[in-house]
Amino acid sequence: MNELTPKLIVQELDKYIVGQQEAKKAVAIALSNRERRRKISPDMRREVLPKNILMIGPTGVGKTEIARRMANLINAPFLKVEATKFTEVGYVGRDVESIVHDLVEASTSKVYQEELSKIESQAEGLATERIISYLCQQLGQKRSKRVSGQGQGQVASNMAEMSKKASACAGTGADQGRTRQRVSKLLRNHKLEEQLIEIEVGTDFEISEALTEPRLDVDLEDDGLFDEYYKSARPHGGQRKRRVAVKEARRILTREEANKLLDFDEVVERAINRTEENSVVFIDEIDKLCGPRMDMGRDISGEGVQRDLLPLLEGTTVMTRYGPLRTEHVLFIAAGTFSQNKPSDLIPELQGRLPLRVDFQALHQKELEKILIDPEHSLIKQYQALLATEEVSLEFTPGGIQEMARLAMLMNEQTENIGARRLYTIIERLLEDISFNASERRGEKVVVDASYVNRQVGDLIKDESLSRYIL
Repeated sequence: MNELTPKLIVQELDKYIVGQQEAKKAVAIALSNRERRRKISPDMRREVLPKNILMIGPTGVGKTEIARRMANLINAPFLKVEATKFTEVGYVGRDVESIVHDLVEASTSKVYQEELSKIESQAEGLATERIISYLCQQLGQKRSKRVSGQGQGQVASNMAEMSKKASACAGTGADQGRTRQRVSKLLRNHKLEEQLIEIEVGTDFEISEALTEPRLDVDLEDDGLFDEYYKSARPHGGQRKRRVAVKEARRILTREEANKLLDFDEVVERAINRTEENSVVFIDEIDKLCGPRMDMGRDISGEGVQRDLLPLLEGTTVMTRYGPLRTEHVLFIAAGTFSQNKPSDLIPELQGRLPLRVDFQALHQKELEKILIDPEHSLIKQYQALLATEEVSLEFTPGGIQEMARLAMLMNEQTENIGARRLYTIIERLLEDISFNASERRGEKVVVDASYVNRQVGDLIKDESLSRYIL
């Protein structure tokens, strides 16, 4: 991030998003100001707060994509939420503080995976040694028994060969070494993958599942539950036995050994710090909170949610199961179409906490053509790569691309305007037959020109039941 100037950030975003230069410029400045803030004195740094952004524009023009790509650019924790999912605190439903809980969960999982990747090879080596010890020990216990060949296949024959030497496990050190070498060789050759063994697993193994699996939607106000959950993720020495295949044992023991090597307090500390300093929250459908004023009762999913968002955007401390987290330096990006209302319909306090407003322009045919070909992993390149796996060569002519963009534009005008998402409908319909019969067309080259596009998709425009085929 140190080398990324606002111009370079815009250039990076240009690889994935067509047009919308004003929006790219706004987020580029927001990112640059974060880096500049780190270089000033601590006293001044505390006073420099991020300028939250309000994105205004029709659907399918790149609002979400710009925010997501921006977060990936700086490897920051990123969370996208729908404003309509929340209700005012005190009523049934999710309140806005769950945004912070979900954000720190995502950040902790990300840091955990990063640390895990650094020690994975070391942990796998330790796990393999444990598997060898378990196998050798269990072979020694069964040395008086004959290994049945029925239903065991190659694994049984390998184990039968080893059982002849099994008494060596209880013999001299040299004999033990030879037996371990035999077992190790069979493991390296993956000849014992389905062999069942009994392993001992520490009760702290659950930490890996806690940090990598999605969190259940529990009562966020039950701090005792979070404390207990966090304590259960800490090593405390208990052991339990499990009987599993060698393949599964390798995964379980590798994760357990990795947990022993990791410093979980450091993982949590880094995750919270990264969340506080670098995270980005994208709140979509913010315009849906601007409903008509209610003469009776409270608007618990509209104005009530807006008021609950105020402290988060202004800066507050939220207690998570990993500890307190401050939100004053979290960058919030809100977005909405505002087709039925306008930004001024938001309560004034919320408007003030979204000081930067960026207008997105509707996409026209030229922009749709660029979307098909310009991005680094454009739709056309994706489908060419997919069909190449079946040895089908796909070539799009300039006329074909123009016709696809024209039809998408026409469909957006005649029905709901869903922007660039209409291109998914067009290209799926266009390549439906080719994708279905790809395995029978190996070695063929398919040229998609304007006439081909018209044959496959053009009739949808004239069809009276157009809504059956498109979004």
